[in-house]
Amino acid sequence: MTYLTLIPAYGRDYKSKKEVIADFEANKDFVIADVMNRFDGKPVNREQLLPGPITLNIRFKKLASIAQVILKEEN
Repeated sequence: MTYLTLIPAYGRDYKSKKEVIADFEANKDFVIADVMNRFDGKPVNREQLLPGPITLNIRFKKLASIAQVILKEEN
């Protein structure tokens, strides 16, 4: 399984995990924040990450909190 950390793109921030997941499911852009990944700093959305499996840690509340999202392989 692949692990990836994302942060909100374009200066967005969220106050709750529910808001983060709603925007992720709505295909809004997030930025890859993983120095070991060749795409570090590049924007990505849910559609581009499919098919899974992949575990995402999405940072919010000024990067102090994490919402974990698991994308499973779609059949």
